[in-house]
Amino acid sequence: MIKVKVPATTANMGPGFDSIGMALSMYNIVYAEEIEQGFEIVIQQGSTQIPTDETNLIYTTIKHFYNNIRKPMPGVRIIQQDSIPHTRGLGSSAACIVAGLHIGNALSQSFFSKEELVQMAAQIEGHPDNTTPALLGGMTIGAMNANDMKYVKINVAENIHFAVMIPDFILSTELARSVLPKEVPLEDAVFNSSRAALLAASMITGDIDNLSLAMEDRLHEPYRAKLIPNMFEIINQAKCYGAKGAFLSGAGPTLIAVIKNVVAFRKEIAEYLNSLDDDWQVQMLQVDNEGAKVWINEELKY
Repeated sequence: MIKVKVPATTANMGPGFDSIGMALSMYNIVYAEEIEQGFEIVIQQGSTQIPTDETNLIYTTIKHFYNNIRKPMPGVRIIQQDSIPHTRGLGSSAACIVAGLHIGNALSQSFFSKEELVQMAAQIEGHPDNTTPALLGGMTIGAMNANDMKYVKINVAENIHFAVMIPDFILSTELARSVLPKEVPLEDAVFNSSRAALLAASMITGDIDNLSLAMEDRLHEPYRAKLIPNMFEIINQAKCYGAKGAFLSGAGPTLIAVIKNVVAFRKEIAEYLNSLDDDWQVQMLQVDNEGAKVWINEELKY
């Protein structure tokens, strides 16, 4: 039996559109084993909308893996225990891709390294800001071309907490991308490049007092805000309650605030969110600096 534990991820992180992401302490757990033929998918925990047919993303990733290594795919049973909410901007698709690659790697006894799997995952997803931290943990800054992806991983201090504010409505990545402009003014490009550089440098040095400025964005948040009621009001309120910075997670609609004083912030932001029309839930998470883990027959492999 193969067991894979994959963390949730937050991507974009303000100005880091399609390039900066981080792993969080929320997890999907997937079990898999070889069966005589065909496939079986069991959803023990998670959304009722998760496919149990050939469109299941974990299954299609395993199939893609076997096609790449040019081996026939065996029958497989997949059991999912999903805690990462779907279509909320917390990397649920990336978690499926990472789980599928690890399962394919273990089932086929291919023994690809994590570094090789990082490259495969980035090519499958098309950008590195979710799959890379899901595999490696921590915060990652990545850039890719048609054939390769380069990245830097930062281990984030564990005394930094993240208030993850998840609404009761969904937002598809396709819709969130459709509202983005094809071109942006040079002023906005400079605005984002300066802040993305400051964000990376600040997380490396641990200077989180810079984050209020460093997490500002003009490439995606202003356009996606119209799809998320009260988005900027919530971000500004979070800063009033002491958040060092706040941003839209991935394509949304989840919002995340970087905080130090967990108890006081949780009470104040929860009371504020309760006053809004939509139902928002707040979870206090930390960074996961280790990334996905794999067990084979209950023995931790990596």
